[in-house]
Amino acid sequence: MITTSPPSIEIKQKNQFFKRRSELGLILLANLIVDSAYILVNLSLHSKIPSNLFLFILVALLISLAAHVANWILVPKADGVILPVVLLLNGLGYVMIYRLDVFNKRPEAPNQLLWTVIGVTVYIATMAIVKRSRDLDRYRYLLLMASIILLASPLVPGVGADINGARLWVVIGGLAFQPVEIAKLTLTIFFASYFVEKREMLTISTKRFGNRMIPDLRPFGPLALALALSLFAIGTEHDVGFSLLLFVLFVSMIWLATGKLSYVVVGLVLFAVGTFVGSHVLVQVNARIFGWLHPYSNPFGTIPNKPSGYQLIQGMVSLARGGIGGKGWGLGLTGIYVPVPQSDYIFAAFGEELGLFGATAILVGFLLIVGSGLRIAATARSEFSKLLAAGLTILIGFQTFFILAGIERVLPLTGITLPWMSYGGSSLISNYFLLAILMRISTEANDRSLDDILNTV
Repeated sequence: MITTSPPSIEIKQKNQFFKRRSELGLILLANLIVDSAYILVNLSLHSKIPSNLFLFILVALLISLAAHVANWILVPKADGVILPVVLLLNGLGYVMIYRLDVFNKRPEAPNQLLWTVIGVTVYIATMAIVKRSRDLDRYRYLLLMASIILLASPLVPGVGADINGARLWVVIGGLAFQPVEIAKLTLTIFFASYFVEKREMLTISTKRFGNRMIPDLRPFGPLALALALSLFAIGTEHDVGFSLLLFVLFVSMIWLATGKLSYVVVGLVLFAVGTFVGSHVLVQVNARIFGWLHPYSNPFGTIPNKPSGYQLIQGMVSLARGGIGGKGWGLGLTGIYVPVPQSDYIFAAFGEELGLFGATAILVGFLLIVGSGLRIAATARSEFSKLLAAGLTILIGFQTFFILAGIERVLPLTGITLPWMSYGGSSLISNYFLLAILMRISTEANDRSLDDILNTV
């Protein structure tokens, strides 16, 4: 009798080897691109090869290889495309921050490098600690409680700090971070767990309302409380971007869990009502909408009680200056005319220096991440893992869309960061944590998929 065990082991080993070998090749290519960008920036700024070039290449390579080796050991059958693309975007973001430091009194590139090292460390630690994605399902209400505490923490006197009109920061021992970046992930896990358990009650209509049947409203109690507290906390902190992101996440995940389009319709109606009320009640919402619709009415902020359209106008001008091919690494003027371009407007800096071609390449990178995330969700082993992977992908996709649409005046500027590219430790670390969970779900899915193929032979 011929057994299938040896072929099974051999095929699995080959599958693991090819995935990781392809990943290594893409990582080396990403490092080559980042190293070339670093050299070009220094040639433009200083007309010479940087003296620390070897050190830069070595550090970038060590960071990349550490993540790759961790994948080989901890998630050997995970997707082989996401990590190289993330490292490429992270590396290019660092080079742009380094280039924009020319206009800063205090360089920020060293901090970004430190946050990158911490982010990759969190990435590795998360994969080592979370052995199975379904283990996260057990801590649903604990994560909900943690989310509410994190969202409310900036409101605590003596702990929270108001920066640029938004009270999103917590300062402890001189270290400032944004708890909302972590809260968005814990809320995603909670939503995925709750929707999967209550899917039938949320889908099947059991109550009569007039001549129509509607779902039982009781399962919506914890969800409504969680969403209301989250939006209230962020609303009192004067942050529009994360309020919108959490709302879109909620509506998208409940639609994916139930398949009922009516939830999307209700969500759009609530969004329209909330926008109308917010524009009349909340000063920051009204200012962002006015600045979006009428940026040229107060371009220099000289009119009292009117938001300045200076940043939005200069961001669009930066994109226009870039044209098709760009002005070249280190030759742009975004750092002069756009306030704090390292965070909200880093894409405008890329658009100016790399042009339409470079900006499109960055968009393709994010599309690859989103496409890979949706593929992971489609092949995930459990319903919880499917919805969790989809929710995490939604976070990355819509966060990218909102900030890019704001820069290009398609939507009001939300003030959230471009994942892995903008300056900021909170965003960088939380996104590496998100990536680790996606990779864990991916390796579980590929294990299952291969076993299914072998069992049908």
